Amino acid sequence: MVIGVLIGKYIPAIPSFLNQFEYANVSIPMAVLIWLMIYPMMMKVDFQSIRNVGKNPKGLFITWITNWLIKPFTMYGIASLFFFGIFKALIPPALATEYLAGAVLLGAAPCTAMVFVWSSLTNGNPAYTVVQVATNDLIILIAFVPIVKFLLGVSNVFVPWDTLILSVILFVVIPLGGGLLTRYFISAKRGTEYFENTFVHKFDHITSIGLLLTLVLIFSFQGNIILQTPLHIALIAIPLVLQTFLIFAITYTACHSFKLPYDIAAPAGMIGASNFFELAVAVAIALFGTTSPAALATTVGVLTEVPVMLFLVRIANNTRGWFKNLSSQSKDTG
Repeated sequence: MVIGVLIGKYIPAIPSFLNQFEYANVSIPMAVLIWLMIYPMMMKVDFQSIRNVGKNPKGLFITWITNWLIKPFTMYGIASLFFFGIFKALIPPALATEYLAGAVLLGAAPCTAMVFVWSSLTNGNPAYTVVQVATNDLIILIAFVPIVKFLLGVSNVFVPWDTLILSVILFVVIPLGGGLLTRYFISAKRGTEYFENTFVHKFDHITSIGLLLTLVLIFSFQGNIILQTPLHIALIAIPLVLQTFLIFAITYTACHSFKLPYDIAAPAGMIGASNFFELAVAVAIALFGTTSPAALATTVGVLTEVPVMLFLVRIANNTRGWFKNLSSQSKDTG
C-alpha cells in the first residue's frame, strides 16, 4: 500500500501508462493481476461438495440470508447515514454519492477467496467452508448485478448493465470456470490426492504475488487522492468498519441461536463480514475509472479488510466457549 502511494506520488508516469490499457472501461493490467490472485483460490472450490448441502443446511441458510438479503442493504443504509447525514458538512454531495457507490459494491460482494484464510485461522470446518464458498460463487453470478443495479439506481448513479455483466464475467466466471476445469482435468489425470496436496500448493506464491501487485497498482492509482484527502479516508473507513462488525455479529449470533457448532459458526461469520474486494475494486474501476471516488471507497475497503478481519478472528477464537462442545467435523456434514 505504501509503495503504491509513493509510486502514484513520485512516479505518476507508471499509473498513467497502465491506465492506457483498458477494454470497455475495464483495466487490463488490473484484470490480469486479479486473475493471478483469484484463480488459485477458485481451484480450491469443489462444486461436488454442494451435493452434501442437505446434510446440514442451517449454516448455509444463515450465510445466504445474511450475505444477500441483509448485508447489501445494511451497507447502503449505514453508508448513506454517514456520508449524507453525519458527515454532511465534511463531504460534498457529489463525492458522497460516489463514496456510497463504492460502499454498495463492497456490500454486494461477499468474500469468496480470503474466507479460506479466515476459516483456517478460526479452525473452521474446511469442508463446510468450501460448500459456503461454492454456493456463494453460484449466487454471486445471479444476484450481484441486479442488487448493485438496484441500489445504485436508488442512489441516482447510472450503471450500464453491459459493464456490470462484463465485470462479473471477467472477475468471477472466467477464473471460476478456469479453476473448475483445472481441478477436473488434473484430478482425472493424477488423482484428487495429488491435486489437493501437491498441485494447488504450487500456486500459493502466485496468489501472494498477485495480491501484493494488485494492492500496489490500486494504491498507485489512488496515491495522490489519498495524500490530498486523508480525512476522507478515515470518514469512508468508519461506516465500512461498522458494517463489518454488524454483519459478523448478526451471522455469528444467528449461528449460536440455531445451535450450530463453532467450526461452522466462525467461518459463516467471516464470509459475511469480509468482502470480495477484488471484484468490488474491479467493478468500481470499470464503472467510474481508476482515480474515481467510488474506486477510492473500495480501496479503503481493502485498507481496512485485513486488520478488521484479524480482529474478528481473535474475537471468534476467544468466544469459542459460547458454543456447545460439538464439532461438525465429527459428523458427515460435507
